[in-house]
Amino acid sequence: MCNLVTLLLLVLGLTSLSDGVFPSIPGVQQAFDDHDQCFCKLQGGIDDCLCNVDTVDTFNNNQLYPRLNSLLSHDYFKFYKVDLGRECPFWSDDSKCAIRYCHVETCGESDIPPGLKGGAENVSKKNRYTEEAQNFHEGCDTDTELGYLNTTISAAAHAHFLEWEHFDDSNSENFCDESGYLGSNAAYVDLSLNPERYTGYKGDSAHRIWHSIYRENCFRPKATFKAYIESAKLQGMCLEKRSFYRAISGLHSSINIHLSSRYLLSDKSSLGLPSPGGTWGPNLAEFYRRFSPEHTEGEGPNWLQNLYFLYILEMRAIAKASPYLLRESYFTGKSEEDKMVSEAVRDILKVIKGFPHHFNESTMFNGGKQAIKLKNEFRQHFRNISRIMDCVGCEKCKLWGKLQIQGLGTALKILFSGRFDLVLKNMDITKVSRNEFQLHRMEIVALFNAFGRLSTSIFELENFRKLMR
Repeated sequence: MCNLVTLLLLVLGLTSLSDGVFPSIPGVQQAFDDHDQCFCKLQGGIDDCLCNVDTVDTFNNNQLYPRLNSLLSHDYFKFYKVDLGRECPFWSDDSKCAIRYCHVETCGESDIPPGLKGGAENVSKKNRYTEEAQNFHEGCDTDTELGYLNTTISAAAHAHFLEWEHFDDSNSENFCDESGYLGSNAAYVDLSLNPERYTGYKGDSAHRIWHSIYRENCFRPKATFKAYIESAKLQGMCLEKRSFYRAISGLHSSINIHLSSRYLLSDKSSLGLPSPGGTWGPNLAEFYRRFSPEHTEGEGPNWLQNLYFLYILEMRAIAKASPYLLRESYFTGKSEEDKMVSEAVRDILKVIKGFPHHFNESTMFNGGKQAIKLKNEFRQHFRNISRIMDCVGCEKCKLWGKLQIQGLGTALKILFSGRFDLVLKNMDITKVSRNEFQLHRMEIVALFNAFGRLSTSIFELENFRKLMR
């Protein structure tokens, strides 16, 4: 079958024999013959959830995926503001992307819809501080000595600043370090022009990212020596700790599916000439290498099931926040499109509400002081992971890593911060002040895009099933 598929791609002009679309991986031919290997856990119930895989597949692929795919193409959701230039706070990293398609193109001023720039009022205020506006008349009185600004800060004061930051972090309802998204160096990126796909980012740098996440920031049972946690040991952990691991593992699986489904098949055209955009498509051998029991010590199928767990968790967060999301204007300054987006969000929220078996977050973090302590640890571990995203050496990988971590962090904030529960319980959401609970624009953008990535992964799994068959 491998040769037949390669021959078909050759006929279509999509690859050449030297491109290695199906690289030589021991056992891959056997995997094509026994196509259920990778999917053996994708049947029946989903661990720690009340629904099963088939229900999610049918619901996502037939109802939700087409709607999300359409929604995320609109300006409100495709423009994402992020700081990709922040230095890694943990180690020095000079890794580079392996192929030229890794670079992220940021948006020019003219590319950004006016509503995302703050509107005419904010633009006029900004103009007050242009060079022209700051040119003083020659007769203006100034005194450089009296106007001197002393910026000296003692070492002791800097030490106090760190204490303040730790205090703010411990009392924040956010699960992400927001400074990596809202800083002065953040710039808008058009996600449609920077799709998530294979970049060649691998080796020690990439392994260090996931090693740090799994070994240093996931809750781990005793006597676990591998980076990941063996599925057999998860049941010995409490629900909260294994849910944290399942969520991170599910995100990792989703990313690996994206890289396998949008793989660089060839950088040449059918005539053998260099192709500026390259030819991208599913690489079945790459998928098999990342998820087959043979190459993952039997864990790959469990990692795929964790994708479904994360899908259920994030969908529950969107359902829970639906009263809040329904009152958003989704403003970009384009009235017709804004109205269309609001209606599309309303439709998606209605579909999500109709899902029969949502994740039940009320079973977590119950038990007094110990539960409060565990929730704080849960939050701090995740905030640390959000900081690790600044250590990713590939620019495009960093973009999508930061977006999906922020989306998951927003979901956790909705589910577990506690403040949103009080709002829903005691007050009419339409009368709630933003001081009581707030999702800023980029949190909403990240939440829907992150969930869209999970939805796409589940949709792509069906494509890989068909290819294997």
